[in-house]
Amino acid sequence: MLYWAAVFFVIALIAGVFGFGGLATVSAGVAQVLFFIFLVLFVVALIARAIRSQV
Repeated sequence: MLYWAAVFFVIALIAGVFGFGGLATVSAGVAQVLFFIFLVLFVVALIARAIRSQV
């Protein structure tokens, strides 16, 4: 998921350089959503691992 966030971020950068503002905005938004989903899943995995290691 982090890979796809990075891919959409690169697409947004390239689109911004070439002047495609709408595409850059959409790509940046998708990258941001994917990154936050990745963060939430990462934190949940860390908490689950900490709970599992205590038992």
